Amino acid sequence: MTEDEVLDEFRAAQALLEGHFILSSGLRSSRYLQCARVLMNPARAARLAQAVAANIPANRRARISAVVSPAMGGVIAGQEVARALNVDAMFVERPTGTFELRRGFRLSPGQQVLMMEDVVTTGLSSREAIRAIEEAGGEVIAAASLIDRSNGTADLGVPFFPLIRLDVPTYDAESLPPELAAIPAMKPGSRAA
Repeated sequence: MTEDEVLDEFRAAQALLEGHFILSSGLRSSRYLQCARVLMNPARAARLAQAVAANIPANRRARISAVVSPAMGGVIAGQEVARALNVDAMFVERPTGTFELRRGFRLSPGQQVLMMEDVVTTGLSSREAIRAIEEAGGEVIAAASLIDRSNGTADLGVPFFPLIRLDVPTYDAESLPPELAAIPAMKPGSRAA
């Protein structure tokens, strides 16, 4: 899929929002991509996931034996990418504030894993998820996401294959441009207040 085709999927799902948003990282932005909305349609989710899978180089894709995603946002994306790769899907969650593999999910020592996110902004949650996967015995050989909001600046410590990279400026709450400061802030993500 091209960048325009991916963004058309977000527009069709009314998942490309404009306003003043507080991101999970605490940074502010004038655009928000609501992946839960774009993934709520199974056919659309399948199209995007197949494109993500095809975006991973074949020699690396062939080695992936499981997809592990951070809950909450990555669960559907991870499930669909696992389906496209014909491997198992699992997720890590934060019952006590730190990602861990639970619910009977297990990784074999050295099992080669794709860590799948919905959106990467700073990469912090992705790196935390990767650490949890490695602590559970997996070897993260690649990461992927639908959207890389960092436009390639986030370092996940493993090869990273986003479906598209976007340059969406983010700001600290104390250094907002005037046009953004004039709009009430919303926190639309999974960690909304």
